[in-house]
Amino acid sequence: MNGEALSLERKKTLITRNLQEVLGEDRLDALLKERDVKIYWGTATTGKPHIAYFVPMSKVADFLKAGCEVTILFADLHAYLDNLKAPWSLLALRTKYYEEIIKAMLTSIGVPLDKLKFVKGSEYQFTKEYTMDVYRLSSMISEHDARKAGAEVVKQVEHPLLSGLLYPGLQALDEEYLKCDAQFGGVDQRKIFTFGEKYLPQLGYAKRVHLMNPMVPGLTGGKMSSSEAESKIDILDSPEDVKKKLKKAFCEPGNIQDNGVLSFVKHVIFPIFGESGPFIIERTAENGGNLDFSSFDALEQSFAKQEVHPGDLKESVGKYITRLLGPIRDSWAASKELQDLTKTAYPDMSKAVKEDVLGPNKLDIRVGKIVEVEKHPEADSLYIEKIDVGEALPRTIVSGLANYVKIEDMKDRMVVVLCNLKPAKLKGIMSSGMVLCASQDEPKDVEPLFPPTGATAGDRILVENYEDGTPDDVLNPKKKIWEKLQVDLKVHPSNVAQWQGNNLFSKSGPVTAKRLSNVPIR
Repeated sequence: MNGEALSLERKKTLITRNLQEVLGEDRLDALLKERDVKIYWGTATTGKPHIAYFVPMSKVADFLKAGCEVTILFADLHAYLDNLKAPWSLLALRTKYYEEIIKAMLTSIGVPLDKLKFVKGSEYQFTKEYTMDVYRLSSMISEHDARKAGAEVVKQVEHPLLSGLLYPGLQALDEEYLKCDAQFGGVDQRKIFTFGEKYLPQLGYAKRVHLMNPMVPGLTGGKMSSSEAESKIDILDSPEDVKKKLKKAFCEPGNIQDNGVLSFVKHVIFPIFGESGPFIIERTAENGGNLDFSSFDALEQSFAKQEVHPGDLKESVGKYITRLLGPIRDSWAASKELQDLTKTAYPDMSKAVKEDVLGPNKLDIRVGKIVEVEKHPEADSLYIEKIDVGEALPRTIVSGLANYVKIEDMKDRMVVVLCNLKPAKLKGIMSSGMVLCASQDEPKDVEPLFPPTGATAGDRILVENYEDGTPDDVLNPKKKIWEKLQVDLKVHPSNVAQWQGNNLFSKSGPVTAKRLSNVPIR
């Protein structure tokens, strides 16, 4: 389809179809009458791209069909500022991986790459001009406005990092430095978009159009996330893995709300395959035979009436996904360079855990509930606690918390307990574990860590990227395993407990401190 041969109405339809909202529609109309529209979409190069990336890619295809000039921004500096989750050298590899995988995705849906421009944020974000604009912008923005702008995309904590407050301003400035007319993103970025519309004109720059996709549910019914393995299908997953994940997907009969399978059909399959023929639900003759749908609305109505069975929908969607992913997997299988890039950009941490003698997987950390507590009869600074850690009987643990936590605040408190220390006597009382605490030296302060809301006694606390492996029954004190691992346990400035930058978490969420941050855990 040639963009030059299209009517203005058709161009606008392609640009705006399936969007949830357009800010500045009048400006879009005016631009379409003058020339081709310049649009940019940005992505932070952190987690591994998954199949939900076909949602923005299908819109990129729409933009190109409408004759737009499209820039894809690899926001490497933004990724670096995201809690410093990865060193710069690793982000450089991930940026390269993103470029290769996105090119492969676009090729698989027939998008010619010569109509696209790829830009790394670091190519211009370190320039004198950009830096000066960051300073200029920071002189105009209050902390309140910065936090409000990033509320949907930046983790909200009581004491936020300055990097998180800078994030909305940096994204707004990207619009000017990429010389775009419009920015495309998810509706979760709406507050950043309105922030840009307010502040860019104050710097003397034009207000941009903003094109917003709805948030597409993941396979579990919530947002599709790189950090939730069962919520997403990886771009390089095998057909067997795709089928297995789809089988577990939330797709309740007749339920069209938060249905990730239906949403994928709407935002990916119909835009990409719709012009080549109807969406086909394959069924046996005994089950009524195949069903053809020429529009998503017809499919959605049929599913709502329970005329389409979830199992049949999943089976058919799986076949379309295989068509999308097949060429990408083939290109990876044929290229050792791409395979090596994948391994270095996203190293297999579980394999490292198995090979490494020393790792946090050796620690048996659990959620505990204090069921009894009393002062130690021979030490005013110690408590003797009975703590339920999911075993037949509560454990007796002695803790040096009497000077920091009132005894009435200890009873029934949920805590985080290291359970495989060798039992030892403290002032005559045998202690079988340790309550883990954030610990500040100057001025001296100690705060027991908080398990996530909803956690129950006995829940395992794991370390991100080190989930595999079995804890030692008892840590060998002669090898000083705890002492070697403890030095890398810290409370991040965002108040999340971490080991070497990897979050401590249970199935209910991350382990945190409330008062203390940027301090060791002891």
